Amino acid sequence: MFKKILVANRGEIALRVMRTAREMGIATVAVYSEADRHALHVRFADEAVLLGPAPSSLSYLKGEKIVEEALRLGVDAIHPGYGFLSENAAFAKLVTDAGMAFIGPSPKAIETMGDKLASKEAVSHYDVPMVPGTPGAVSDPEEALKHAKDIGFPVLIKASAGGGGKGMRVVERAEDLKEEMARASSEAVSAFGNGAVFVEKFVTKPRHVEVQVLGDSHGNIVHLFERECSIQRRHQKVVEEAPSAILTPELREQMGASAVAVAKAVEYTGAGTVEFLMDADHNYYFLEMNTRLQVEHPVTELITGVDLVREQIQIASGQPISFKQEDLVIHGHAVELRVYAEDPANKFLPDVGKLSVYRRPQGPGVRVDDGFEEGMDIPIHYDPMIAKLCTWGHDRTAAIDRMLRAIEEYQINGVKTTLGFGALAIDSEPFRSGDFDTKFVEQHFRPEDLEHPTEDAAELAALLSARHMEGRRKETSVAEGTVRSRTGWQLRRS
Repeated sequence: MFKKILVANRGEIALRVMRTAREMGIATVAVYSEADRHALHVRFADEAVLLGPAPSSLSYLKGEKIVEEALRLGVDAIHPGYGFLSENAAFAKLVTDAGMAFIGPSPKAIETMGDKLASKEAVSHYDVPMVPGTPGAVSDPEEALKHAKDIGFPVLIKASAGGGGKGMRVVERAEDLKEEMARASSEAVSAFGNGAVFVEKFVTKPRHVEVQVLGDSHGNIVHLFERECSIQRRHQKVVEEAPSAILTPELREQMGASAVAVAKAVEYTGAGTVEFLMDADHNYYFLEMNTRLQVEHPVTELITGVDLVREQIQIASGQPISFKQEDLVIHGHAVELRVYAEDPANKFLPDVGKLSVYRRPQGPGVRVDDGFEEGMDIPIHYDPMIAKLCTWGHDRTAAIDRMLRAIEEYQINGVKTTLGFGALAIDSEPFRSGDFDTKFVEQHFRPEDLEHPTEDAAELAALLSARHMEGRRKETSVAEGTVRSRTGWQLRRS
């Protein structure tokens, strides 16, 4: 087993990995930028190394410097977290070539699954459903148009090396294809340095359902059930839950088997996620594989009782997965809300500032993974996520109700957040009924439902105190037709 691990990341995921490492008796090394000099992950680690200035290109993306410092400090293994260098095959190779373990899959698996066309080719040898599309990249608009007509409009133009919605265009009509293809390719070049695009059938009313997998160096691969991640903004997830509300046991077994087959296609080791698109008739299609730990991994941990980071570390040290597929059972239901420093009423644009008030919710079934405390600044240089707020309940309704209570308790002043949006989203009829898709935000969220409060924190605290004295369960009335929640938002009831 490893004696010392360097976590090549920051914030809540760095803390998440370090906590499990400490439980395992493993020393940890933090890396940080000048903007994160006083960050919680830096203070928690046994040792810490300054990488450089705030921009990630000068700090957290400096792979060679990270490896150099790890060797200097006698590190046995490097955990990349997610984002930054986590899916960088060259960095993984740099780590292993230096004689350390990379706590993740092989460089070859990362490279193959990081390219959408290469991943589809690898998976094509297995019985895994695929979205109808071009067999490879296309650069000629006329060739693309021919394929599009064969597939049937609408189609989706996608960057081969893409992600996060970049280099992606929906085309409804044949006459628009050439222009949209040029835009997708140009955006792909800017974002990924690779303008290759392909064409596939656009799935209407799509749901995003993903399956957690684990593989080890002994040839064992298991799945840990699915997560529903259909509530997104800008093609990025905001609310996740496990299990999905719409999967039957039979469909769950089929998707799990497909996910295992995808992992087998690249002899996968470590934790990974196989993502599927599901149409209105519950047909599912392989989308891509994320070769790292996911932001939403806590909901899987809550329903399975498995510490995924512990399994990652043990697998990287050469040990087999600590359980068999038949040992896994779904216990209850879990929901996660990504708490971003964003303004949902203004197109979810980031909002930076100082956390003048920061108080986490507590109580049974509540988990908060974060990297901040009261008085800290939200830096402009990185992803604006403040925390992952997770709740567990004995069933889906209990998990949702507990999440609403936790959102109400979560007090954040100084920046705008997605807490108010989260409350509206999970308490909506479409979410509670399970009848929603990836267009949830466009179809069911109105910015005017959220209004910024005018009272200061002291007045809000007084209102909340009065609420408890009156014995009200959820809301404090502040004006006719309007209610205020602890999230610092007004929720207008229609």
